[in-house]
Amino acid sequence: MSDTDPNCLFCKIVAGDIPAEIVSETEHTVAFRDVDPQAPTHVLVIPRVHQPDIASLVDAAPEAAVELLKETRRVAQADGHDSYRLVFNTGPDAHQTVFHVHGHVLAGRSLTWPPG
Repeated sequence: MSDTDPNCLFCKIVAGDIPAEIVSETEHTVAFRDVDPQAPTHVLVIPRVHQPDIASLVDAAPEAAVELLKETRRVAQADGHDSYRLVFNTGPDAHQTVFHVHGHVLAGRSLTWPPG
C-alpha cells in the first residue's frame, strides 16, 4: 500500500492541500481539531502514512501506531485534560466515514457510557 492516497481527505490535510486547525505534528502524526466537535476538546490524531484503520496501521507501521497513541495523550494534556476518551471507528458499521486511520481524542465534559 502507498504511503499516501491522492483521493484521501486526511492525506490532503497531511500534505497541506486542505486547511485544518493543526494542534500538533510529529514525525509520524498530525493532530487537528474536528470540524464537528462532540466535546470541548475533540481532536483527530492521524498517522502521516495512509492506512484505512488502526489494525492495518499496527501491521504496516507499528512505530507509527505507537507514536499515534503517545500523541493522543500529549494532545489531551496540552488542552489541560488528564481524563479523555480515545475512539477509533473501524469500518462503516462503526461509523467510520474517512478511511484513513484516526483517533478521536474527546475531553472537557463528562462522557457517558455506553458511548452510542
